[in-house]
Amino acid sequence: MNEALDVAARAAARLGEVPGVAAVVLGGSLSRGEGHPDSDIDLGIYYEPERPPDLDALRALARELCAGGAEDAVAPLAKELHGSVPEDVVTPIGAWGPWINGGAWLDIEGRRVDWLYRDLARVRRVIAECRAGQVTCDYQPGHPHGFLNAIYLAEVHDCRPLFDPDGALGPLKALVTPYPPLLRRAIIDRFLWEAGFALDTSHKAGRRGDVLYVSGCLFRAAASLVQALFALNERYLSNEKGAVQRTRALPRCPEGFADRVEAALAAPGQGAEALLGSIGRMEALARETRDLCRLDAPSW
Repeated sequence: MNEALDVAARAAARLGEVPGVAAVVLGGSLSRGEGHPDSDIDLGIYYEPERPPDLDALRALARELCAGGAEDAVAPLAKELHGSVPEDVVTPIGAWGPWINGGAWLDIEGRRVDWLYRDLARVRRVIAECRAGQVTCDYQPGHPHGFLNAIYLAEVHDCRPLFDPDGALGPLKALVTPYPPLLRRAIIDRFLWEAGFALDTSHKAGRRGDVLYVSGCLFRAAASLVQALFALNERYLSNEKGAVQRTRALPRCPEGFADRVEAALAAPGQGAEALLGSIGRMEALARETRDLCRLDAPSW
């Protein structure tokens, strides 16, 4: 992991030289100490909206940091989607939507490095909304369940600032620790309801043998239960990737939750009998999760 952290530190120092870059942080699994040898290096690039990063300077830096010629400079998926020249991959602000609002997929010193833009004004606003118990979940490529606004809080909580000359991240970190109680209540309420709704609506499709619809409902129910369990345990969740495995470390969780979810999603079945059986097993997990939440706060 030290090699990845060294690459991140060197890239962050150079990003800090780009006009408009207010702070650079290490995010993702590496920032949580859960990285693997092949983990991507996620670098959050924070900026004030009235002074966004200089795009030409970012593109010039990408060309410099990426080893070899243009064919080697871009991460494979980015190359396929955007072409082989780094300029095509270092996006303008807003290119990937309002939540993941642009960045780059690069290969630096033989490591996959993702640059992700973050608007500091929006992050501050979202933190205030979440602390007030206002939860949203929007469609966003790369997040099959959806982009929960509280992901911004998870990123701030988990990140390791690598370049932050004006101390922009310190006050934000103070706002997200401890876990906001109104956010906890809102996430549990919303996603226990969504899990139940997804399973209720899956029965008719299950009786028809509709594998696609039932599989989607099972996934949404499982993802919703994961959200509720993380909130119950006052843990932030920044991505669906690895989330079920991470429930193994939660103090309050239905017994065998991860194994049971993976079994249901790995083989939901074909035909009415098998599909309805998978729905029933997920409903048992939903009941157990709801019971844990009610033990914690009877009003749930």
